[in-house]
Amino acid sequence: MALLRQIAQVGHPVLRIPAARVTVPASDAIRALIDDMLVTLADAGGVGIAAPQVYESSALFIVASRPNPSFPDAPIMEPEVVINPEILERSGGIVKGWEGCLSIPGIRGDVPRHLCIQVRYQTADGRVVARSFDGFIARIFQHEDDHLRGLVFLDRLENSRDVITEKEYQKRLASITRRE
Repeated sequence: MALLRQIAQVGHPVLRIPAARVTVPASDAIRALIDDMLVTLADAGGVGIAAPQVYESSALFIVASRPNPSFPDAPIMEPEVVINPEILERSGGIVKGWEGCLSIPGIRGDVPRHLCIQVRYQTADGRVVARSFDGFIARIFQHEDDHLRGLVFLDRLENSRDVITEKEYQKRLASITRRE
C-alpha cells in the first residue's frame, strides 16, 4: 500500500546532495518508492516530484503535467517515471518561465530553462528510453533533474528580483486571464 510521504523543505541537506544512481530500477523497493511518490505528488497538487523531495537520495523523479491553479494551460500527460536521467542535448534557446516547488512553498521564480531537450532515462521496468521534450514538459524535466543534482530553482535565478510570492503570482495570473 502506497504511503503519503512528507516533503523535504528547502534547507534540509537531502535537497543539496547529488542523488545516487538507481542500480535495480525494477526492484520492489523502487516500485514502492514510485507508488509513494505518485500518492504524495497527487496530494500536493504538483506537476513533478523527485525522490530527494521525499527524503530518498535516489536518481528518480516523476513528471506529471496537468492543468492546475498555478499552471492552467499545462498540457495533460500520464505521469512519467524517470530513473537515472541524462540530458543529452539542450536546444531551442533559453526561455524564462515561472516555477514553484513543493520543497519551497509560497515562492515562485522566473527561471531560465532550455526550451527543448533530448534525454535518455530508464523506466520503472528498467527499459532505456530516449525522448525529446519541449515547452512546459521540458521545464518540468529540467526542474526535477536539478533536484537529483542537489539544486533547487532558486539556484538558477539570474537575479533576486525574479522571485515573487505565490499570492503575487496568483494575482498576476488572474490579471493575465482577465485580459484574454
